[in-house]
Amino acid sequence: MRTKVLVLGSNFGGLTAALKIKHDLHEDVDVTVVSPAEQFLFTPSLIWLPFGKRRAEDITFPVAPTLEHHGVELLVAAATRIDPQAKTVTTDDGRVLGYDYLVVATGYRNNDDVVPGFRENAQTITTLPAAERTAQAWQRFLADPGDIVIAATQGAGCFGAAYEFLFNTSYQLRKAGLHKQVKLTYVTAEPFLGHFGIGGLPHGEQLLGMFLKKEGIQAKLSTPIDHVATDAIVLGDGEEVPFRFGMVVPPFLGQDFLGSTEGLVDDKGFIPVRGTYQSLKFDEVYAVGVAAAVEVPWTTPVPVGIPKTGFPTEEQAAVAATNIAAEVRGETPTHEKAFGDIPAICVMDAGNNGVVILADKMLPPRKHGVLVPGPQAHLMKLGFEKYFLWKMRHGYVQMP
Repeated sequence: MRTKVLVLGSNFGGLTAALKIKHDLHEDVDVTVVSPAEQFLFTPSLIWLPFGKRRAEDITFPVAPTLEHHGVELLVAAATRIDPQAKTVTTDDGRVLGYDYLVVATGYRNNDDVVPGFRENAQTITTLPAAERTAQAWQRFLADPGDIVIAATQGAGCFGAAYEFLFNTSYQLRKAGLHKQVKLTYVTAEPFLGHFGIGGLPHGEQLLGMFLKKEGIQAKLSTPIDHVATDAIVLGDGEEVPFRFGMVVPPFLGQDFLGSTEGLVDDKGFIPVRGTYQSLKFDEVYAVGVAAAVEVPWTTPVPVGIPKTGFPTEEQAAVAATNIAAEVRGETPTHEKAFGDIPAICVMDAGNNGVVILADKMLPPRKHGVLVPGPQAHLMKLGFEKYFLWKMRHGYVQMP
């Protein structure tokens, strides 16, 4: 009987893990992807959708043809329970699926309860439906302009998206002739500009400070949010920052159903893992991407999270796939790459400008780190979007 591998999730981590396992083992393994999403979503491009620069169909593709072409089965369903003792996954359509090895790549959900009023009064861009609602709010803003607040709450980790949306907002205000009449404010839990949830990089604080000064953006640093009112973000000290349009990046949580498995997740719903990306408690369960817990290696006055972005997710998925392939061959899973040791490679877009962020490691201590500003960063992001969608659509996960 062939080994059965279940992969929960069909985006960056799930698609990479499923295809790499199949490519490594061919006919020695049956790989099934279980996911409620039938479309792959290139989440980094959600920053452009509210401004009409992208539509959903520009940054998505159906995963079924890709998986089928590579001999991987797709089951469109949501997992509702994992039973590691029985080695089964239950889905919302009542099926109970057995596995020999399980990869959890279920991504995140927004912590909509991070502060009162976030759910009702704030816009965000961290999911496709939310970005589409933000697009509608942007159109309402253009019809009746006023002040703007872009914020990342306490506990948030996706600061790159907040910065990108901030600078793209400034760019769009200039294009609309509104730059001089709109006050643009950035509220962040970061202890300093350019912390990014990764401890910062050399000269990052000065570079981001120059960007904000050039664009006339006021920053409020190391600032907790108390609540989001209908027309203002109210800070922890009671100060109100009024807005006509407000976009807030919240913290992420693991998917709810994971918490029903005793001992699997931490208090945020993420799965603590070893360097092999095996669960600390269950050897046959692997977790990658946002679903895998990462310890924050510092304490800041206002809590900040870790940005679990696409590149480290791919790296984690490749490690997990390599180890599962080793186990299927009767070998010990020894391949490791700690999250903090994965290189930091990011392009931060700023409308018609940007910054290329490079470092030898995601988290300190590092030997090398550099930020390269300039319009080439914008062009690089555009090119990478097209390349990555082409790569994943064809299942070329062995490519960088």
